[in-house]
Amino acid sequence: MALPRRHFLLVAGLLAGALSLLLVCPAEAGSVGVNYGRVANNLPNPVAVVQLLKQQGITQVKLYDTDPAVLRALANTGIKVVVALPNEQLAEAASRASYALLWVRRNVAAYYPATQIQGIAVGNEVFATAKNVTAQLVPAMANVHAALARLNMDKNVKVSSPIALTALATSYPSSAGAFREDLAQPVMKPMLDFLAQTGSYLMVNAYPFFAYSGNAGDISLDYALFRPNAGVLDSGNGLKYYSLLDAQLDAVFAAVSRLGNYNGVRVVVSETGWPSKGDTNEVGASAANAAAYNGNLARRVLSSNAGTPRRPDADIDVYLFALFNENQKPGPTSERNYGVFYPNQQKVYDVEFVLGGGGASGGGSQGSNGGLGWQENGGPSSGSGSTSGNPPSGVKVTTGEAWCVANAMAGEQRLQAALDYACGPGGADCKGIQPGAACFEPNTMVAHASYAFNDYYQRKGRSIGTCDFAGAAYVVNQAPRMGKCDLPSTV
Repeated sequence: MALPRRHFLLVAGLLAGALSLLLVCPAEAGSVGVNYGRVANNLPNPVAVVQLLKQQGITQVKLYDTDPAVLRALANTGIKVVVALPNEQLAEAASRASYALLWVRRNVAAYYPATQIQGIAVGNEVFATAKNVTAQLVPAMANVHAALARLNMDKNVKVSSPIALTALATSYPSSAGAFREDLAQPVMKPMLDFLAQTGSYLMVNAYPFFAYSGNAGDISLDYALFRPNAGVLDSGNGLKYYSLLDAQLDAVFAAVSRLGNYNGVRVVVSETGWPSKGDTNEVGASAANAAAYNGNLARRVLSSNAGTPRRPDADIDVYLFALFNENQKPGPTSERNYGVFYPNQQKVYDVEFVLGGGGASGGGSQGSNGGLGWQENGGPSSGSGSTSGNPPSGVKVTTGEAWCVANAMAGEQRLQAALDYACGPGGADCKGIQPGAACFEPNTMVAHASYAFNDYYQRKGRSIGTCDFAGAAYVVNQAPRMGKCDLPSTV
């Protein structure tokens, strides 16, 4: 691809002005919340947890029950809450409308509106963990919604049910996404009809970690962690994917579209995350990778870049899993190490829940540069650590570096306009990507735009908003590599 004049093209005043306006007036972004699980015996009390949420600027939290102490602690905080009706109560809620009404009165209405309950998750991954009540799921959802309607709460409190990706019979390529035959017509279509009729959303639990860990020889780690990569072409629809989560979500969108026109039903990622530690056979489980996955995802969502190739304009809300490491969860080591925080409220690594980082007070440990850090005994990839659930007393490793790279999904036209701005009115030094220069190769739009965006970002002191370019760029915290060219973290 010959691009000899790309980097010195001066943008006309109108184009530069329009792009500048986009840079300061981004589209409405999605939100990043957190799952507050409590399968542990060493967690702080709910009042202390709520203080932590407020300090970090976390405005949405998803629970797995309706614990009174937790719901009371969340009252009058402005934090939006999703509560859960457990799988064990599905059959009763489905068979008896009176049971659903009583449950809503006691567990939702009793705390609302002081506690801003905005959703009820009826069951959790029912198809995977409670198969015996699969047929009761949608009737239970309908009865819970009817109870909300009777109490005049249905406009503000929505009903859904998180599904796991195991509900799909086919997920690769994304265009071939389809629900399992035993679920498609009997359960998923009635559920989607219900969600469309009630103005609710489809909740999806998606974990790229599982796909990567089980297929590390075939899946690029950069592809799984939202880092620059060559991308994966879907031959079925011609779309190119640069993140595994996008591919997983578009497989769900494809499966949904096979059942009818449900374009009005939003998708909420009700669980996603990456473990900071795992067993020896859990490839990729490390604090460094967890910091990269959750940090890059959070910034992408908050910067209005959460759309997928199939749904590019979607603003998708995401709930990270999880708030704490939970020491009583069964299963492999990774299950007890998904937390962003240790039980003593120290961070396992840093993740921004609001743009600019530092929580509500702006006092994050990495300042405003969006740096990610992690704590691990012996360094980020040693795999050792404390059995107490609190941070070990070993070496503390902090990465305060950050780079700005091109968002390949923005498309060549948007990348070209942003590149012209960066190398022209923006003042970036783009000599390094001229023909014959050190970083001319690889001669691709994404590589050249990443070089220019990063130079601009570093020159602007990594200040908030200088790595957006109307959605054409995003921040990463592990050094990107473009062929033989290393992007600097300073200028």
